[in-house]
Amino acid sequence: MENNIAVGLDIGTTKIVAMIGRKNEYGKVEILGIGRSKSLGVHRGVVNNITQTIKSIQTAVQEAEAAANEKIEGVTVGIAGQHIRSLQHSDYITRSNSETVIDEDDIDRLIDQVHKLVMLPGEEIIHVLPQEYKVDGQAEITEPIGMYGGRLEANFHVVVGQVASIRNVGRCIKTALLDLEGITLEPLASANAVLSQEEKEAGVALIDIGGGTTDLAIFKDGIIRHTAVIPFGGNVITEDIKEGCSIIEKHAELLKTKFGSAWPGENKENEIVSIPGLRGREPKEISLKNLSKIIHARVVEIVEQVYLEIKNYGHEEQKKKLIAGIVLTGGGAQLKHLKQLVEYITGMDTRIGFPNEHLAGGSDEEITSPLYATAVGLVMDGLKRNERKKTEELQEEEIVLEEAETETEVEGEEQSQETVTETTKPKRRRSFLDKLTESVRDFLDKVE
Repeated sequence: MENNIAVGLDIGTTKIVAMIGRKNEYGKVEILGIGRSKSLGVHRGVVNNITQTIKSIQTAVQEAEAAANEKIEGVTVGIAGQHIRSLQHSDYITRSNSETVIDEDDIDRLIDQVHKLVMLPGEEIIHVLPQEYKVDGQAEITEPIGMYGGRLEANFHVVVGQVASIRNVGRCIKTALLDLEGITLEPLASANAVLSQEEKEAGVALIDIGGGTTDLAIFKDGIIRHTAVIPFGGNVITEDIKEGCSIIEKHAELLKTKFGSAWPGENKENEIVSIPGLRGREPKEISLKNLSKIIHARVVEIVEQVYLEIKNYGHEEQKKKLIAGIVLTGGGAQLKHLKQLVEYITGMDTRIGFPNEHLAGGSDEEITSPLYATAVGLVMDGLKRNERKKTEELQEEEIVLEEAETETEVEGEEQSQETVTETTKPKRRRSFLDKLTESVRDFLDKVE
């Protein structure tokens, strides 16, 4: 597989999507191939049947390979699921020498300290996102590097998840003979695909309504401020239709997508859909008004749960106001009149998010559907990771060259030390998800 190509693998509750993409000369993402399969071993975003999930992954991957005419080796995978939760935490370190400026090492030390937080059994910290720093009590510092100070404090947004669930995902990928290149939090991937930088600055809540879970990511001043996973999505709506109308799941899903609406007021009493009966039985007649009442009741419940999380973040405070309102994405965002219902419940401006923010012009209409927001975000994440790797490799080559040149001079020796520390910096500062990816990889290698 070429270096400038990345593969996103979205392991969802309803579908598994493999997407192959590359950057074109304008810096936009071009999707080369896409494969999707029905997800059979995942419940509420968590793998509960390894064998089924591996099969589904292989089907999606083969389909994408055929479409793009590329061999897939490594993938960037998203994690979500009902086991993800987040918390706010503040921590500080005291520096031994306040005469020197704050550097990467100080920030790493502070972040490592957060990683030592005691979690519930089986939980591990997935993400530590610094919000803002304080240096010697001076608040609201976004970038403390290069400042003088003795005490460095920060507020963190900490995302926690069940380590077993993440390892199970890793296990599925490894058994499907793929390389785990990176792990990303799904709400973050979707956000990268559908939000603009202006929205993240102004303050926005991204709601990704999937089959099994609804993910929320809140941004303000360009920084992620809050994440949450609500353990139900589109599938519970289908389930309700199935029970309420006494029909099979396949028909319930079709009814929801073709005739469903989140707003019961708009259907006339006499609008009726006929569903074929099972094996020689009479066809069933279902009133669209009843259908939208069932959908409405469940959607209101989901939206109210999400709104509760937005309130928990504190969006009513002036400083935390979400000026850009709400962006809806994911397969569930395609439900008719959902936007109006969300605006009615929350009183916030709402739009549907299509993942075409960073896609090359002329992309296939299917790909720009909200359904594929997470997959597009994962491809973008994989491409970013490839670019980082390239930069690091180039820097390493430069260091080797510099060392060779300066080896003969003695004072040059010190200089080469300096350049080494300078140029290897970006290599040291790995993101937490890179560390997580490595720990999952190591664990799987040990098990084998």
